[in-house]
Parts: sequence; structure tokens; C-alpha cells
Amino acid sequence: MTSATAPGEHAGEAIVDWYATAARDLPWRAPGVDAWAVLVSEVMLQQTPVARVEPVWREWMARWPRPADLAATPPGEVIRAWGKLGYPRRALRLREAAIALTERHGGVVPADVAALEALPGVGTYTARAVACFGHGQRQPVVDTNVRRVVARLVHGRAEAGNARASDLADITALAPEDDDRAVRFSVAVMELGALVCVAGTPRCGACPVRDRCAWRLAGSPAHDGPPRRVQKFAGTDRQVRGRLLDVLRAAHEPVDAAALEAAWDDAAQRSRCLGSLLTDGLVEQTEDGLFRLPA
Repeated sequence: MTSATAPGEHAGEAIVDWYATAARDLPWRAPGVDAWAVLVSEVMLQQTPVARVEPVWREWMARWPRPADLAATPPGEVIRAWGKLGYPRRALRLREAAIALTERHGGVVPADVAALEALPGVGTYTARAVACFGHGQRQPVVDTNVRRVVARLVHGRAEAGNARASDLADITALAPEDDDRAVRFSVAVMELGALVCVAGTPRCGACPVRDRCAWRLAGSPAHDGPPRRVQKFAGTDRQVRGRLLDVLRAAHEPVDAAALEAAWDDAAQRSRCLGSLLTDGLVEQTEDGLFRLPA
């Protein structure tokens, strides 16, 4: 008599097999894409949907195919090219990383995780993602989607909750033994969380590991933690900062305060947001009191 499959058993292999036919055709996953292209994609994808990232990524890679190309570009042009991706400080940090790559690494993105983490704007997740997806290294890569898959598949919880110290160990334990398949698994499990094991109402019928998922085997218990906070955008400082940057991106010359006043009615909020943009280095004020993207 064959014993029942334990929760999570051989799940990594099944997820890799599923990915072979279910993966989205994304340009930064194409054969021959180098680690610099992967780094750019990973920074752009932080808190930003794939559909918004893809056209901007294509434009960036056509314009700045090497770190040295971006490093030589004025910061204002980099902010302008970032467009509507949001969180524009990422654009400046990516340019700073390009400068560091050019000056410290001869324009080559290193494969070492510690060296990657030493780059401006590159944290643990991004460093592991670049080492894995850009250099083909066996690395546990854990983002929100991966943590949700692990929470359900391994621990029987509806949602992942806060990051746990065991996250890396959990995903490492699921990875196939073969190094090439382990690299593929790192992107496959992320894709599973993005397309199938989604927040709220997962598509369990399409899941390749539904028969060994601890959460389903437990009867799909409801989330018993605090409710997920939905980030609002309308009326926030993020929206105001974006409106002010829109004015400056569209202008080819410095603009006066009146041009910025038209972007948002609330004078106090507008002033606060302009001040924060100046502090962040996303906007600069000229000697004659005008405003522009940094030169």
C-alpha cells in the first residue's frame, strides 16, 4: 500500500514542471538576458505591476544596455525616463548602483550576494534574485508571493503574515536537488504565487501542488491574523509628489511656483511634498527660485 503524499513532499519538482508551460513570457526572462538587465527589472518590479514595468524596462534597456550608460546620464533624465512607475527614488538609486558598478566592478554586475548587497538600493531579496536569475546561482529568493505559497503549502496558513526568520530555510527545503532545476524553481514558485496562489481567493484548481498543500488538506482555514491593509493612493502625499514630478518631467525648462500650484490645490500639502522631493534629490531649486529635475 502506497503511503499518502506528505504536505510539501516533492512540491518543488512539481512546481518546476508546471512553470515549463505556465510561465509568462517576460523579456527579462529571455535567454541571453544579462545580470544588469535582471537588476533593472528587479528594481522596477518592487511594488509595481509587471504590465507597467515591461514597456519602461524595454525603453531603459534600449537606451542604457550597460551600467556605464546609465551612470553617465544626468539624474534628471533618469527620473524623466522612470515615468509613471512610482517610487521614483528607485530611479536615482539604480543610477547610483550603475555608478558603483562602473567604478568598483568594471561595469560588470557581480555574482556574489554580499557584493550585490553593497550596491546602493540593493537589499537581500534583490541581491539573491540577481545572483539566481542573472547568474544562474542556486539561491533561495523570497518575496511576498513566495512567502504566501510557503505559508499555505508547508504551514497550512491562509496568508503569510509578517516575514519570518525561517523563510529562507523553508524555501531552500522545497527546492529540487538538481542545481539547474533549483534555479528554475526560484522563479517558478514566485510565478505560482503571482498567478495561482494569489492573495484573497487562490486558484487552487489550477495549482500543481494542490494535492500536497497543507492549507487545503486542513480544510482551507480562514486567515486568523489582522486583516491586510489596503494602501490607498488618492489624496496621499505619494499622489501629490507624482503630480509635481509630472509637471517637471513635461517641462524642458525650469518652472516657477505657479506652475506647480496648478498641480494640486492644497497649498500646505503641496508645499510639504515639494519639500520632500527637494530633500530626496528628485527636484532642485535654481538660484532664481525656479524648480527643475536635478541636472
